Amino acid sequence: MNIINKAAAIGGGVIGAGWVARLLLNGIDVSIFDPDPEASRKVGEVMKGARRAYKQMLPGGLPKEGKLTFAKTIAEAVADADFIQESVPERLDLKHKVLAEIDAHAPANAIVGSSTSGIKPTDMQVAMKKHPERLVVGHPFNPVYLLPLVEIVGGEQTFPEAIEVAKELYASIGMKPVVVRKEIEAFVGDRLLEAAWREALWLVKDGICTVEELDDIMRYSFGLRWAQMGMFQVYRVAGGEAGMRHFMAQFGPCLKWPWTKLMDVPEFNDELVDLIATQSDEQAHGLSIRELEKIRDDNLVAIMEALSRQNKGKGWGAGALHKDYTKQLAKLAAKMTPAKAPAKAKPAKKAAKPAKAEKPTKAGKPAKADKAKKSKKKG
Repeated sequence: MNIINKAAAIGGGVIGAGWVARLLLNGIDVSIFDPDPEASRKVGEVMKGARRAYKQMLPGGLPKEGKLTFAKTIAEAVADADFIQESVPERLDLKHKVLAEIDAHAPANAIVGSSTSGIKPTDMQVAMKKHPERLVVGHPFNPVYLLPLVEIVGGEQTFPEAIEVAKELYASIGMKPVVVRKEIEAFVGDRLLEAAWREALWLVKDGICTVEELDDIMRYSFGLRWAQMGMFQVYRVAGGEAGMRHFMAQFGPCLKWPWTKLMDVPEFNDELVDLIATQSDEQAHGLSIRELEKIRDDNLVAIMEALSRQNKGKGWGAGALHKDYTKQLAKLAAKMTPAKAPAKAKPAKKAAKPAKAEKPTKAGKPAKADKAKKSKKKG
């Protein structure tokens, strides 16, 4: 059952629109604020892609979409929301301004999640004078409507209850919430991505490979392993029968070798930008961003559906969550489908029994919803 009654999205860029799509496709009403005059069109484009992907996941029909409303102000958008996701650009001064306004006008028990890629929640909370305790980082990965992971990070003023409620809220829309144990910049996912990104820039800048060759090396090798086992479990298997201990004994000394440049960042000048951008244009072979998005989404759905059939049908990794999520959406869609009318009896024969209406699917016990609301009030 979705425990979000009304959601608000502040910011309608790539990430913000992705949140809107996931929420709407779960049947949740969303009020969005974005001062960009093109916001409606941009969100509409993302919604087209999201609907297309979900139709592949649910060929039997989608749940009734939530209602999308474009608010004229932040105050209007958050007025009656119990869940608010902020997705404005990565500028602390802008985050402060937006979060202060959200805090001033949102209901006291509403959870506020920030999509920031690396700013610590403690640094953002200083702008929230009324209820800083209900702010969490809710860092997703693009496309938000398909990739299920969300990193949850609490700040110094965040209540533990707020983190628990946030976990429940994100899980209710088919996501995999992972609470980062210690508050650090860039959290976990972006720390790993930044390390790989730095090395990639050096490899291209130094003429060791092109952007296309680097991407091929990733997607034809360890990228496939990471998609279903991550890093440590892959290395455990690589250690043979002795497992991780043998792997670390064998490859641990390599960490001292000067293989990587790690924190040494190449100068981000026009020459490097032109080199990367030109090679990237060649790699695209004329495909537009929207066409590449469709290819990406098709591949992601296919990968998750393939993983959902593994482990004797129980699903594996993201596939197991995908399996549960599609079942949840199918139940929601069935619940919103009107029951069939009883069959008419023929005069000359014994009256036929009325056709049984479809048994309504359980959307969750009311007690749980009440419990969630109480938890939110604590937070």
